[in-house]
Amino acid sequence: MTTPLPPSWLACRLRRPEAPVRLFCFPHSGGSAGEYVRWADALPDIEVWGVQLPGRGARAEETPFSRMRELVDTLVAEVDFGTSFAFFGHSLGALVAFETARRLRDLGRTPPDRLFLSAAPAPQLPPRGIPASHLDDDGLITALAPTYGELAVELREDAELRELLLPGLRADLAVVESYRHEPHAPLDCAMTVTGGTQDDLTREELEPWRVHTTGPFDFHLLPGGHFYLREQKDSLLRLVAEALRQGRPHTVSRRDVKP
Repeated sequence: MTTPLPPSWLACRLRRPEAPVRLFCFPHSGGSAGEYVRWADALPDIEVWGVQLPGRGARAEETPFSRMRELVDTLVAEVDFGTSFAFFGHSLGALVAFETARRLRDLGRTPPDRLFLSAAPAPQLPPRGIPASHLDDDGLITALAPTYGELAVELREDAELRELLLPGLRADLAVVESYRHEPHAPLDCAMTVTGGTQDDLTREELEPWRVHTTGPFDFHLLPGGHFYLREQKDSLLRLVAEALRQGRPHTVSRRDVKP
């Protein structure tokens, strides 16, 4: 019998308690779990969970985190991911997934078997971009436009959407802008790093993730920009499924996720 799950931090579209592995997905800046839980339709042997941060989606009324340490400390204190699981994180989500994996390891808890890190520069590199979290709404939307495209246009035209989304987006940008990498021993999990060929992130910014694990490392570029994972969802999920299949142990013992 499964334990009821916390309605706040985790969301799941299709429960698969007999699945040999769980995939926890960490959204990009301003993103929500909803986009990622739909991946379950294409990953029939995996139980897919979205990590829902405060300030967006079903938690839109909650105050979002603006600092990485507070976010990760609260997350690992309130969620037990169980065993035999993987993390996927896109952009900001990649950084949160990485820091969550390190914190679990440092606390002596089970870390993920594999990290999928998407469209995020390696954390030891100098900060990129110009800080934008302090800008007024118009300035922030202008700063977001090159990456967020149509969403930036919608934000300009829809006051209710601005009120709903901008607080979370602003807080997420503050998490990135205030983040400072602290060197620790590398993880020992498998690591897959992915990016888009038309994103302004370069191979030289993505490949240095390899120093953060002593386990297997692979790197893939797929056609598309920063949100290539939408344009190339089928290709990306085939890659995810194959990587998890290859790393699957013959015998799996797994606790239920607990609050």
